Amino acid sequence: MHHTLRRAGGSLVMTIPKAFVEQNGLHEGSKVELHLSGKKLLVEAPSRPRYKLTELMSEMPTGLPMAEGWDEMASAGLETD
Repeated sequence: MHHTLRRAGGSLVMTIPKAFVEQNGLHEGSKVELHLSGKKLLVEAPSRPRYKLTELMSEMPTGLPMAEGWDEMASAGLETD
């Protein structure tokens, strides 16, 4: 895949392919990491955080009212223990 560099102010810019943007959930303002190695430039999208239900529950404040039967309900999402 070849791209042409363009001038924007005092810098040279290039575009990122739409497929890469969509695959990694990027948008204007997203931060990426650049790795330089000789003549190579690697663009790395940040990892998406993965949460476990037990981690999220440990951050909940105590003393909240409980919904009747809540603990017996089946999982509704992609939670993991």
